[in-house]
Amino acid sequence: MTKKKAIYIEDIPENAAEYQKGLRKWLPIVILSLALMIIIVDTTVLNVSLKVISQDLHTNLQGLQWVITAYALTLAAFTITGGRLGDLFGRKKMFMMGAVIFAGGSFITSISHSVGIMLIGESIIEGIGAALMMPATASLLVANYKGRDRAIAFGVWGGIAGASSAIGPIIGGFLTTNYSWRWAFRINIVVAIVLLMGSVFIAESRDTLEKKELDFVGVLLSATGLFAFVYGIIEAPTYGWWKASQPWSILGHSFTLGGYSITPIAMGIGVILLALFALWENYAEKQGHTPLVSLKLFANTQFTSGASTVALMSLGMTGLIFAVPVFLQSVRNLDSLHTGLALLPLSLAILIVAPSSAILAKHYSAKRIIQTGLLIAVIASQYLRLLIGPNATAWNLAPGLALFGIGLGLVFAQASNLTLSAVSVEQSGEASGVNNTMRQVGSTFGSAIIGAVVLTTLASGLVKGVMNSPDIPTKLKPQLSAFVARDASAASLDGVKLDSNTAAKLPANTSNVLTDIAHQASADASRKAMFYTGVFLLGAFTVSFALPNTRDLEGRAAGRH
Repeated sequence: MTKKKAIYIEDIPENAAEYQKGLRKWLPIVILSLALMIIIVDTTVLNVSLKVISQDLHTNLQGLQWVITAYALTLAAFTITGGRLGDLFGRKKMFMMGAVIFAGGSFITSISHSVGIMLIGESIIEGIGAALMMPATASLLVANYKGRDRAIAFGVWGGIAGASSAIGPIIGGFLTTNYSWRWAFRINIVVAIVLLMGSVFIAESRDTLEKKELDFVGVLLSATGLFAFVYGIIEAPTYGWWKASQPWSILGHSFTLGGYSITPIAMGIGVILLALFALWENYAEKQGHTPLVSLKLFANTQFTSGASTVALMSLGMTGLIFAVPVFLQSVRNLDSLHTGLALLPLSLAILIVAPSSAILAKHYSAKRIIQTGLLIAVIASQYLRLLIGPNATAWNLAPGLALFGIGLGLVFAQASNLTLSAVSVEQSGEASGVNNTMRQVGSTFGSAIIGAVVLTTLASGLVKGVMNSPDIPTKLKPQLSAFVARDASAASLDGVKLDSNTAAKLPANTSNVLTDIAHQASADASRKAMFYTGVFLLGAFTVSFALPNTRDLEGRAAGRH
């Protein structure tokens, strides 16, 4: 009979949940996953409530696209900073501070009566709170769990991350249809209180070796660089991709910019600022300072390939979550609740597959599981592209959405564990910040690019439909086509709305003709969005070949440190 090795109190790491039992052992996963859920749900809530919010705040799809994209942009710009603050001052402490800030932003959003106030509450204040919480959720899991427990923890965490993107529309749809879209944000306050109470069961974790300094120059360069690049993409439908369709307007002033659109200029400025950010980080590290991001982290192939795969996957997923609700609300005229329910096959598939993939992990490497999931998602995106049409119903889309969910479930459960297992616990805050930043950069570009594709395709489809229609008088086509091109953002949700003078000049059945044209244009725009979704996911599949093909991720990482 072998004697068990004695475990002394002084040998037990303060933050090791593996020495806990029962509820105290697994409760941290529930609390950390709940935080991740409200962060992700907040974005998807808006997608199913687009029509109601646009009417309530007197804005259009492009205005709401700014709110959705700016939230992801704030996360992308400040998540690395949140990770570094956690490393230096305590990850649990930053987690709790983030929950308080997030609750404050949610309250402001819930009382907003203009898209500007909503931007401040949702996109900026909530975004900053989320940027403090999000890296802490993953790095605290790395610090608190090891081996098989860590794989289970990330399986649950990843499953909830994926499912939240699909559950969000159901929660938001129910509250919007039966109460108000504002309640979707008010419940965040209650959840934040639960997180603060539950944090009692989470052990603190921090890096005691780093100097307590923050790279403010790095924060400024990375944030402004990302903003400039994304701004150019979002404004492309308004000003054109290269040549200017109209003068650039800002703060009541107009600029011709030599006949060029603001899009390539803003994107070029963004690239320059991000290049300066990389040079500055390298310089700061050589001078003995603590950089916002250590470029040595990117020398780790496992981490870099894992984070890049996640970023491209998020880019593609965001495209689907944005395009499908727009189609369901504009073409099928579904309310918020039924739009959320239409996405239920996606959420159910992720909820079932993500935790279940732990069984597959016993027999196959994380790399093969991720690649299988991405390949399934690529096929599903193109299947959905074939299904979408003016007469397609929610039931028609269900098989494609379920297939897409199966693919995402396999990826979500494995990607974060594979990526963060590449680094030591001491690097986990920084690595988690970079990983989540790349995820949010993917989401930001996804909503910006897919939104621009939808609006551009919609505008050209409306013009083409008007010009080719035999039911519209030839002499009125130029005026009407110019009107629908300008009004494409509003038409994407509410259809083509004519003023009384224009309507009086048209035949009686023109309203029905324009509705058919708008539905066809919207369906074509969603089909184009699904095409790009497949392209981005195929890119993630290609990058995934650089992932290590091993089942012993921690052992591989330990051999490298």
